Amino acid sequence: MKYRTVVMYIEIGCFVSCLCGWFLVCSTLPTEYWTFSEMSSIALTTPVSYSNLWKDCIMDSTGVSDCKNYPSMLALPAFLHACRALAICAVITGFFAAVLTLIGMKCTKIGGSEIANARVTFAGGVTYLVSGFCGMITYSWWGNKIITEFLDPNFMALKFELGAAVFIGWGGSILLIAGGSVLSYFSGREGLHSTSQKKPRRPASYATARTRRTYMLPASSSRVTLVPPLFYEGRNSRKSRTTRATSKTSRTFSRDDFV
Repeated sequence: MKYRTVVMYIEIGCFVSCLCGWFLVCSTLPTEYWTFSEMSSIALTTPVSYSNLWKDCIMDSTGVSDCKNYPSMLALPAFLHACRALAICAVITGFFAAVLTLIGMKCTKIGGSEIANARVTFAGGVTYLVSGFCGMITYSWWGNKIITEFLDPNFMALKFELGAAVFIGWGGSILLIAGGSVLSYFSGREGLHSTSQKKPRRPASYATARTRRTYMLPASSSRVTLVPPLFYEGRNSRKSRTTRATSKTSRTFSRDDFV
C-alpha cells in the first residue's frame, strides 16, 4: 500500500474522530445536567436540583420540572462568563476546522497541489486542537469548582455533583485533541517539511560553466594553474622571438669574416 493511501485513510479516521468529538461538545450546551443535587433525605417537595451554563432547574417528587434562566447577565460571576465563552469558542473553532479539513483532505480533491492541500489540512488540525483545548478547559474548570465545593467542609450552601454533560464534554474534547494532533502531524510533515528540505540552487549559466572549465583547478594536480589559451600563444611567440634574438646576438665572428 502506498504512503499516500495510508495518509488518506489516517486523515479520514482523524476527521471522523474530530467530528464525533465536536458533536459531543455541541450536545453539552443545551444539556441541563451539568450539576445536580439529590435531596432525598430531606422531606421537601423539591428533591432534585440541577443547572447548566444558562439556567437553574428544580424537579419535584412528581417529576415536574421548573427551569429559570439566570436573572441578570451582569450579575453573574466571572467564572460562569469564562465557561460560556470557552464553550462557544470550542463550537465555532470546531466548525471552521471541519471546513478546512474537508477542503484539504486527499480524498476530497478540492484544493490545488498536494503541498497546498497538506497545509490547509494542517491548519484544520491546529484549529481542531484549539477547539479541543477550549472544551477541555471549560469542563475541567467547571468540574474542579464543583469538586472543590463538595469536599470543602466550610462550604455551607447546597452542594452539587458532576452531571452527565461534564463527562460527555471530556470525552468529546479528548477526541478533538487526539484527532487534531494526528492530523496536524501527518499533514505538517508533508506540507511544511517539503519546502525546508529542498534548498534553492543557483542556476548554471554559460559564464559560470566557462569560468569553471577554464580557471578551476583540475582534480589530478593541485598546483597547476590553467590560464586562457591566448596567454599561452602570446607566451610561446614571445619565447620564440627571444630565442631568435639571442641566437643572433650570441653569434661568434672569426678573422676571415672581416677580410
